[in-house]
Amino acid sequence: MKLNSLILEKGKIERKLHAKENNYCKYDDQYLQLFTSSLYLAALVSSFGASKACTKFGRKPTILVASVFFLFGAAVSSSAQNIWMLIIGRILLGFGVGFGNEVNENLLHSTEKLLGIFFANLVNYGTSKMHPYGWRVSLGLAGVPAVFLFIGSIVITETPTSLIERGNETAGQSTLRKIRGVDNVSSEFEQIKAASEIARQVKHPYKKLMKRSSMPPLIIGILLQVFQQLTGINAIMFYAPVLFQTVGFKNDASLLSAVITGIVNVLSTLVSIFYVDKVGRGVLLLQACVQMLISQTAIGGILVAFLTTTGSLTKLQAAFVVLDSQNGVVCVFPVAGDKERATRSYG
Repeated sequence: MKLNSLILEKGKIERKLHAKENNYCKYDDQYLQLFTSSLYLAALVSSFGASKACTKFGRKPTILVASVFFLFGAAVSSSAQNIWMLIIGRILLGFGVGFGNEVNENLLHSTEKLLGIFFANLVNYGTSKMHPYGWRVSLGLAGVPAVFLFIGSIVITETPTSLIERGNETAGQSTLRKIRGVDNVSSEFEQIKAASEIARQVKHPYKKLMKRSSMPPLIIGILLQVFQQLTGINAIMFYAPVLFQTVGFKNDASLLSAVITGIVNVLSTLVSIFYVDKVGRGVLLLQACVQMLISQTAIGGILVAFLTTTGSLTKLQAAFVVLDSQNGVVCVFPVAGDKERATRSYG
């Protein structure tokens, strides 16, 4: 995010030489957009290969590959000499995300990702004073968790389910005994074998999605994803420092605001974990929709009324926008963080 601000600032300076800057055209920077989106496009593409790799070779080598991509991506990004090296680094990091996400995707993993975003914001804020190499330090520190991931991928044991799915039943049973700490694991072992056999009998899973009985959960899953994006939460998460600069905050204050967003992000998800099975997803979803409608309408009204094309908001107005944007974060992640369970529990 710090680098996003630096790239955008370069574009702003160049445009100011020729014309007045417009607050509503600050994102007309193709390099900034390419830098931001390249990671997610790479993650999308690599996830298809990662799925096959995980099924054929297991989770352990898949995690190893992910950690290698992260290490190379962090190295290339932090040592970049031009924008294209930065983008290549982002693509490598995206490959790491694609392989890493394939190994584990559940509510706990969603919480871990939000913690990662929060700590990344802290790093960006902490390195903002390290001129002129702060952004290199910020990007390079992405290699620290990658090192732990690499070491972990070497020392961890492959899961019993993965071993049994790939025909290594003896190794799977031995691993299961080691994990449980008992010798008699026959009942659980047979359950895993039966589940694996059922999974192998599914020959055309994508064709089954088109059946009428599969339509409701499929549509629900797609719409949850689509509406999560249409709320605009990704714009807040990806461009938070730039957004807060637009409404009148200085550089450091905008980075600090992004940290606040990360804190709210994590706390709201923890609250949702606690309440989702007590009050139900429907209640959380409905209150989130109402809360988000009110907060985003208020933000839109303030921006339309007070944010001119070349000016900025007052401190009070800007603070209100920041606080209201947190409502959007509170709303969207609790209801969207457990999409897998939500679609599986249909009916």
